Amino acid sequence: MSEYLRSSVRKYNVRHRLPNPAKAVLMVIDMQEYFRGMAEPILPEIKRMIASCHSAGVPIVYTYNCHSDPHDPQDGRMLAEWWGSDSVMMEGTKDVEIMPEVASTRQPSDLLIRKRGYSSFVRTDVDLEKMLREWKREEVIVCGVMTNLCCETAAREAFVRGFRVFFSIDGTATSNDDLHISTLKNLAHGFAYLVNAAQVEKACAAAAALASAT
Repeated sequence: MSEYLRSSVRKYNVRHRLPNPAKAVLMVIDMQEYFRGMAEPILPEIKRMIASCHSAGVPIVYTYNCHSDPHDPQDGRMLAEWWGSDSVMMEGTKDVEIMPEVASTRQPSDLLIRKRGYSSFVRTDVDLEKMLREWKREEVIVCGVMTNLCCETAAREAFVRGFRVFFSIDGTATSNDDLHISTLKNLAHGFAYLVNAAQVEKACAAAAALASAT
């Protein structure tokens, strides 16, 4: 994270904590071809967190945005109204594909969720909250794109459902710094602990070392 970003959020980033790998899930949000332009710069951090979480046995949830009807209010209608019909990622197109750099990291035990909007909890093909409860997970680590839309929505929804939220400052991206910084300020103020990939790696390495010693 650049010094400019650090200084911009410092006033609000007053709570500090690391995730507990024994209780956490990593959410990799919408790393799809449609977002390649903004997602490529954060690929190293995303892959670093994925590898760290796999090594510590942290479940990973990959989400992707995909629509079948841009006119259906339960599917893509509001996104089409807000952003234009060309911005709705339709099933069967290359836009919806998870970037191969990320798709190749998936393991059989990882969960893949299709979304029909910003939310990872509502109008999805998997009941994420139910899965997290069944896994006895109490924390979520959020990374991916876009910082201020799907990632922020996931963080807020997880928080109001009673999950402790960790939000990646260097593993999330959006269209400009203003929107990225605004989300980090809001989340640090009311919803999430801000972490970077190195901190997630540190927490996972400590958990993996403890597991191997017992």
